Amino acid sequence: MSVFLVTGASTGIGLAAARCLRAAGETVVGISRSGREGTEVADLSTEEGVREAVAIARRHGPIRGLVLNAATGSANDGTVAELTPADWRETMAINLDSPFLTLREAWSDLISDGAGRIVMVSSTAATLGAPGMTAYSTSKAGLLGMMRVVAQDGAPHGLTCNAVLPGWVRTEMSERSAAATAAETGQTVAEVWADRNAGYAAGRVVEPEEVGDVIAFLCSRAASGVSGEEIRVALGDVW
Repeated sequence: MSVFLVTGASTGIGLAAARCLRAAGETVVGISRSGREGTEVADLSTEEGVREAVAIARRHGPIRGLVLNAATGSANDGTVAELTPADWRETMAINLDSPFLTLREAWSDLISDGAGRIVMVSSTAATLGAPGMTAYSTSKAGLLGMMRVVAQDGAPHGLTCNAVLPGWVRTEMSERSAAATAAETGQTVAEVWADRNAGYAAGRVVEPEEVGDVIAFLCSRAASGVSGEEIRVALGDVW
């Protein structure tokens, strides 16, 4: 029995992806820092923590797929002049180093059965940027570069690698971002979310389950011909 390892699986997109994969009949091992929602606990910002997470997943079987979702948001981000080196390094450790380390540790499993699947959770901020999102936008753009290379390196082994680029999704991470924006602008959190909703022609932001469904498709055998792609999940809008 093979398994899917989902990082950042206790909330938001990671939790939705884990649920969608289970609904499709897959065995899922979720990893988080909190241990909520039945996830295993590991600190994915360190090499030791990544090795521990992969070892936990392997107890359930060889790893056929990865959903690389664990991330820190933009609540502590800033302009180049404002952002501290410590905050920059923390964002890169979680958003960019961790996916690389997880891929490296699980690689032998992923290429073993000719049908491995990798989905990286990036962001519309990777292609558009935003004022004051120096570290976040950079890290999410870096994921796209990694995804394209892994898609090429994995192709001879039947391995696919894609990225989803959600717009605003109402999750714990984006709630922290909304609170930070509210503090900076003098708005209420509700007003911040109203502005975000109004930014979409649909009049609402994306639901975590909508991203989870796309991830589950990309992890399926039906998506064997899709690799190296950036799939925007933003209700038809650019942001």
